[in-house]
Amino acid sequence: MSSSELPLPDDMDQLKSMVRAMAVQASRAEVLEREIETLRARNADADERIKRLMQILKAYDRARFGRRSEKLGSAVPDDEDAQQAFLFEEIETGISALRAQVGKGQAPQEKRPPRPRKGFPPHLERIEVVIEPDDLPEHAGKQKVLIGEDVAERLDVIPAKFRVIITRRPKYAFKGWDGVIQALAPCHIIESGLPTEAFLAQIAVSKYADGLPLYRQEGIYARDGVDLDRRLMAQWMGRVGFELDILADHVLGEILKGDRVFADETSLPTLAPGTGRAKKAWLWAYARDDTPFGGSGPPMVAYRFEDSRSGDCVRRHLGGYRGILQVDGYAAYSKLARKDGGNDGPLLAGCWAHSRRRFYELHTTGASDVATETIEMMTELWTLEATVRGQSPEARAVARQAISAPIVAALFALWERTLPRISGKSKLAEALRYAMTRREIFERFLIDGRVELDSNIVERAIRPQTITRKNSLFAGSDGGGRTWATIATLLQTCKMNGVDPVAWLTQTLERIANQWPSAELNALMPWNYNP
Repeated sequence: MSSSELPLPDDMDQLKSMVRAMAVQASRAEVLEREIETLRARNADADERIKRLMQILKAYDRARFGRRSEKLGSAVPDDEDAQQAFLFEEIETGISALRAQVGKGQAPQEKRPPRPRKGFPPHLERIEVVIEPDDLPEHAGKQKVLIGEDVAERLDVIPAKFRVIITRRPKYAFKGWDGVIQALAPCHIIESGLPTEAFLAQIAVSKYADGLPLYRQEGIYARDGVDLDRRLMAQWMGRVGFELDILADHVLGEILKGDRVFADETSLPTLAPGTGRAKKAWLWAYARDDTPFGGSGPPMVAYRFEDSRSGDCVRRHLGGYRGILQVDGYAAYSKLARKDGGNDGPLLAGCWAHSRRRFYELHTTGASDVATETIEMMTELWTLEATVRGQSPEARAVARQAISAPIVAALFALWERTLPRISGKSKLAEALRYAMTRREIFERFLIDGRVELDSNIVERAIRPQTITRKNSLFAGSDGGGRTWATIATLLQTCKMNGVDPVAWLTQTLERIANQWPSAELNALMPWNYNP
């Protein structure tokens, strides 16, 4: 029966109530319709935003992996790659948030087929939770038979928390005899102090490896009700740096035994005593990594803190080193180079990545066809390097002579034709002169397979210190800068060797506190760490 055939009440009040109810129902229907339209519009807008973000991500993938890309193969410097990674992490987050917004309140969509997932590391503790089905009344008297199970693994974490180690040393006497016996007190880096060596390691790694300055750690620890003044922690770090200084010197000594050393430097603002102002100091980095040319030695880096950027600093650090020194174009290194074919001083090798960046800036703005052509030609150099990495120096040199040498010759020919035809004050002219005046050290990789195409190894090693510098504002003092260099040397070397820096530093401080013999320093090195 249709609504028009429904019987109407004769009572006027009932009729009014029915009309009011129908009016309310119609109003609710209108509101519901408007809400539906609003949701449709919101979902359409979200879908459009997701579509735009996905287009950006696809463009990024093309830039990373396409032939004619912004990245142009593997030639993009690591800092640009890091910036791009940060940007697109945020885009992925935005897409996920929009999808969650669109799916809120909707029926669950059909599940996609399970995909293989990388398992968790085997050393992680496994906590098994078994969820049994409820025993319902209809199950009474029935025997359950296990026919299988579904297993899911999820990653969990227990937040770090403080604990107090209470050490008791009972004293004993013998009846009828004089004297008292008691176990010796364990040795510690901070004698009669608060921290264990594990806590000292945690503070040091947080500050010098993870970029978490002491004032931030002070606030974090306060959340656990632990009141630790940053000045006290700074004193602890000074003592730790003193104890580790001999190890950092040993690392630099091992670096200078290598056939090839990378060098770089970065500024490190430091408070000038008595002025309340910051002065510019410098953190010099020297790295060794023989694996690209098939060497078996462990990778390592050593930092040195100086209040200047003069060539005297390099001369003092390298101490008569006569191997290959691979650097950027800074003049301080050039002053140390071998002169007139002699063997007094290091043999310089250039970094093509530094030259590439100058052309890349012009390429991205479309300001120069020559810059774009240069970037495309340089890309082929890095493409070859990816194929010869890990091979012997001889094999690398042969491959470079066959493929890279003609490309390099064509590049310099292009630059020599271009420079006379452009303004000498232009950015392109500056890029050309930078490369052409360093032709000898740029071409060294063609004949010596131990030389890398770039010095990215040391740049990767120095980048964590620039992050820590940004978070800390300045090193604090000259002494703080030296401590920074010492501790960072060992922690970054841990990272380069895939060693947990907290575990290594804890063990090392405990050994030092217990009078580890100086003749066995090499056993304390990160690359020899054995849990």
